Amino acid sequence: MSVIRRAPDRPPATSPNDERYLDPRDLEAELRRTFQICHECRMCVGYCGSFPELFARVDRDIEAGVAEGAEALTYEDFKAIGDECWQCKLCYIKCPYTADEHAYELLDYPRALARERAVRAQREGIPLVDRILGEPQLIGELGSGVVAPLSNLVQASRLLRKVQEKVTGISSEFPLPELARKPFSSWFAEHSPAADAGKHGSVVLFATCYGEYNTPGVPEAAVRVLEHNGYAVHVPGCSSTGGDPRDAETGRLTCCGMPNLDGGDLDAFMAKVKENVALLLPHVRMGRKIVVVGPTCGYTMKKEWPEYLQTAEAREVAAATVDMMELLVQLGREKKLNREFKKGLGTIAYHAACHLRAQKIGFPGARVLGVVPDTEVRVVEQCSAVDGTWGMKAAHYETGRKYASKLVRGVADADVIVSDCTLAGLRMVKENGATVLHPVEALAHAYGLGPTSSLGPKS
Repeated sequence: MSVIRRAPDRPPATSPNDERYLDPRDLEAELRRTFQICHECRMCVGYCGSFPELFARVDRDIEAGVAEGAEALTYEDFKAIGDECWQCKLCYIKCPYTADEHAYELLDYPRALARERAVRAQREGIPLVDRILGEPQLIGELGSGVVAPLSNLVQASRLLRKVQEKVTGISSEFPLPELARKPFSSWFAEHSPAADAGKHGSVVLFATCYGEYNTPGVPEAAVRVLEHNGYAVHVPGCSSTGGDPRDAETGRLTCCGMPNLDGGDLDAFMAKVKENVALLLPHVRMGRKIVVVGPTCGYTMKKEWPEYLQTAEAREVAAATVDMMELLVQLGREKKLNREFKKGLGTIAYHAACHLRAQKIGFPGARVLGVVPDTEVRVVEQCSAVDGTWGMKAAHYETGRKYASKLVRGVADADVIVSDCTLAGLRMVKENGATVLHPVEALAHAYGLGPTSSLGPKS
């Protein structure tokens, strides 16, 4: 009996609130339906390793005469196909069978495979590598601050990294981000706001785990740029010098939860989403936007929080969330963007991060940097094959390198390499031996706002 292309009786389950979400039989039917349509279409064969894996396994069964399509795929086939999906979301953007395209079939390939991972975790448990990579905030808390030099010394040791790989499954070759001696929140607590901060209102900054503990120069630059453009900046649980003391009473934001979702840990993901929504909602109702400096966190907050939680409060927070550079584009449209630049940036290779593209907001970083005098921006639309935690795993490291080769070639020979994604930047640092800036760091440099990090455009 062959699998036929048809619309599901009900829309596919995309939230744990749906009783079907963790039902293995319902998932199996949904995967077969999805894989059959994808096998016939094949438009996404070049996006990631999941599609070639899928097509090869279906073709194997067809050639063996045991199937006419995807109906003979097994649990092991589902696992192998799911393991090669790094959740870049690009296939959903291009897919002609999604709800966004008002299609009859209603496919969501990334969410179907995220669901497969969650059901697998229920059946087999969560692997150690996913438990570790799922808690970047905890790792940051333990390894940053006064112990950062020791933490970084351990990370710099090839021998210790090899041992770590054997024990944890984290690749010894992937360049893990250094831990900061002074986390962002410590800097922010001592920061004195600029004179013009607040004339255009106030915003909440979601610094991200990596911004807090690994690359504090990024949220520091974001604060300077936002204040330079008239915004007062609030960080829940951390008042800056001269800030509103009430903001110190709201509690601390936690991880967006995407690393837990990558590992199938639904309980940890949902707990973090609920905690963050509760902390952010009062700010949203005060009229503040939530500004995010990482595209993966921004995507998760905008797209996954309301879908998984399915509450009015989650939707309210998601609607108020904007990417850092997206906000500056909005200011430009309103003729409010500060255009008093001190320095040009030369030729910029701007990496369009997958999770930014998945938000369907264009390339706001490229647009903003494009108004800086003596600056030429070249957009590189290629995937880094890191996308959260996938590319950090030893099992996927070489595959990730292969799929990232177009990006590595595309950013070569620029004066400055820019990416909104810290992890994609690490891939380029490793492969190109280059300095990679977040666009807000490059913009702060153009404004002449002082040191934004240890990095800077090449002279």
